[in-house]
Amino acid sequence: MALLLPTLLGLSLLTFALLRFIPGDPVQVMLGEHASAEQIARFRASRGLDQPLLVQYLRYVESLMRGDWGRAIVTNLPVTTELVQRLPATIELGLAALFIACVVGIPVGVLAAHRRNSFVDLLASGGALIGVSMPLFWLGLLFGHFFGYRLGWLPPSGRLTIGIGLEPLTRFYVLDSVLTGNLRALVDALRHLTLPALTLSTVPLAVIIRMTRACLLDVLAQDYVRTARAKGLPEQAVLLRHALRNAWLPILTVIGLQLGSLFSGAILTETIFSWPGVGQLIVDRVLSRDYPAVQGVVLITALIVVLTNLATDLCCACLDPRIRYE
Repeated sequence: MALLLPTLLGLSLLTFALLRFIPGDPVQVMLGEHASAEQIARFRASRGLDQPLLVQYLRYVESLMRGDWGRAIVTNLPVTTELVQRLPATIELGLAALFIACVVGIPVGVLAAHRRNSFVDLLASGGALIGVSMPLFWLGLLFGHFFGYRLGWLPPSGRLTIGIGLEPLTRFYVLDSVLTGNLRALVDALRHLTLPALTLSTVPLAVIIRMTRACLLDVLAQDYVRTARAKGLPEQAVLLRHALRNAWLPILTVIGLQLGSLFSGAILTETIFSWPGVGQLIVDRVLSRDYPAVQGVVLITALIVVLTNLATDLCCACLDPRIRYE
């Protein structure tokens, strides 16, 4: 937790500097080619873009300390407002992808370790290798074309069908549908969520399968597992109660790390499926040179990653009393 502030400050400096190296003038992009020099100078002065870069950065850090993340150049809305509008969509997509990865990955990994060197093990290992190696953008286009356009089973884009009413209580559409008892919106939201969640879950699914298999194989070779089998315990009890419980810590750690990395994969996935989250937001705003919006997305993503890692460490400490964090 002590590294949170230095991490955010370092990322803010790095993002601030790199954005200024992108070719193009955000003021020119915003006002258009026919804007006069006086209009450009007035707009630049109103946003503080006429100041030296060091002064701009120090003012930016000062505003961050006050809780002011600045205003987006394109929409003139506070960056926090745009994040509040877009972040729930990304979090919902990331949690759905992680849910798929855990529900499928852990049982497959356990089965592969239990039947080591069998056809099931080779199939699971080969599938995990393909999942890690396959580009997300290609898989997303393939899913969208096949299941969305060719078969018409699932919507290939968007988050909710136009015309379906839903009261945005939390902006998590699945949760809002449950809270309001809107069954039609719930079914439609889940159908829209399926393809992007499946696409985004491929990499964490493959990693969880491989980690579960490796950790379980290591535990199954321990003496206490052989003793449990020698006592006549059922194989299912040996596998789940003794082996999996002791292999759970590294699996939990990799799940927490995958949750943080899902936000980087969400950029491609949200762009392919027109998912209105922060991934699509950062792509649009990089193209329009919207410095405050891009910096806000990077900082909130870094904050989520750091807090996720902290929560993972705390969970590991609760599960294993031998772990202590100073």
